[in-house]
Formats: sequence, structure tokens, C-alpha cells
Amino acid sequence: MRKLKKEYSQREGRDLAAVCARIALDAKAEDLVVLDVRGLASFTDYFVIMSGRSTRHVQGLAEAIESELSAKRISSKSSEGLREGMWVLLDFGDVVVHVFYHETRGFYDLEGLWHDAPRLDVETLLTDAAQ
Repeated sequence: MRKLKKEYSQREGRDLAAVCARIALDAKAEDLVVLDVRGLASFTDYFVIMSGRSTRHVQGLAEAIESELSAKRISSKSSEGLREGMWVLLDFGDVVVHVFYHETRGFYDLEGLWHDAPRLDVETLLTDAAQ
């Protein structure tokens, strides 16, 4: 089993959420939202939620995130929905990434379900992670 690269071995969930957000934005994700669900959910600390313009775009976003994190030796504990491309879930432990086809996102309304969770400003998150 490969060891996690040293610079990523102590990475906190917030930093991992920032990495996921940066990859998503580089791949042209739409309506990117990062929710801090610490204290509200026992299974993760952050949700990274985004939309894609088509099922292929959704698949491409998920594959880009998984591929780049895999290169850093961070692999998802599980992933669901990649084949269909309507809602892809990538579980990285401290961070759960949700990639939605834009119409599917409105139907499930995760932001509404987790309305108590603070939204992180993505620009601030990316700036803090770069320092």
C-alpha cells in the first residue's frame, strides 16, 4: 500500500475541501458551495456541492477530482453514481463531494436540507489554503 505523500498526510478537512473546490473550479463547475457540517453530521466535516451542465460534465468533474486526489494518494472511501452522471457522490472521509446535474440538484436541495450548516466563502477558502 502506498503511503500518503507527506504534505497531505496531516491535511485537515477544510484544506481538503479547498483542494476539491479548486479542482472543481478548474474543471468549470457551476454553483460551487462548501458547507461546514461539523457538529451537524457525524460522518463528515464538509460538503462540497457543485453542478454540471450535462451528465458528461458531471462525470468529468467527478473524474477530475478523483484523479487529482488519487495522484496525491488520497482516494475516496466510496463513490456512487458515476455511470449515470446525475448525482455523483465522492466520500473522502472528512469531505463528501456532491456533483449534480443541475436539474437533479434542485430536486434534492441539499443546501436546503442542511440549511443550519454555515456556507464557507469559496474565495476565502482557496486563499487560506494557498497560504
